[in-house]
Amino acid sequence: MTPKQTKTADKMKSVKATWDKAPAGPKKDAALKHYQAAEKAHAAKNDAETNKELDAATHALA
Repeated sequence: MTPKQTKTADKMKSVKATWDKAPAGPKKDAALKHYQAAEKAHAAKNDAETNKELDAATHALA
């Protein structure tokens, strides 16, 4: 893994941990959709899209 890929993987873990702790509701549901999109982008090795979706998930939880 390149340092950029490692950073993205760490960011995914961080967002997932935040999502796990969030109370149930529409914000958590919206964040889940973005997180799932980030997982697909990560599997396709698209770091830019992964980070965009992770940022959207973080914003949805705020």
